[in-house]
Amino acid sequence: MAGIDYNIVKNIGTVSQSPKGWEKQLNVISWNGRAPKYDLRDWAPDGQKMGKGITLSLEELQSLKRLLNHMEELQ
Repeated sequence: MAGIDYNIVKNIGTVSQSPKGWEKQLNVISWNGRAPKYDLRDWAPDGQKMGKGITLSLEELQSLKRLLNHMEELQ
C-alpha cells in the first residue's frame, strides 16, 4: 500500500487460512508511526500484501470480546 507505513509489533494468531494461502490474522500494528492497535485482516502468504481489515483499540477489542461471549450464551 503506497503511502502507508506499518510495523507489526506482535502477531497474536491466525483466525483462518484460504485455499490460496492468505491468512486472516490478529496482530498488534503501528500505523504511520502511531500508537499500536489491534488489527484483524487478511495477509498474503509472503506477508507483503494485505486485504481490507479492521483496527481496534484495546477498549474496542474488549467490548467485542464481551459481545462475542454473550453471543455464545444465546446459542
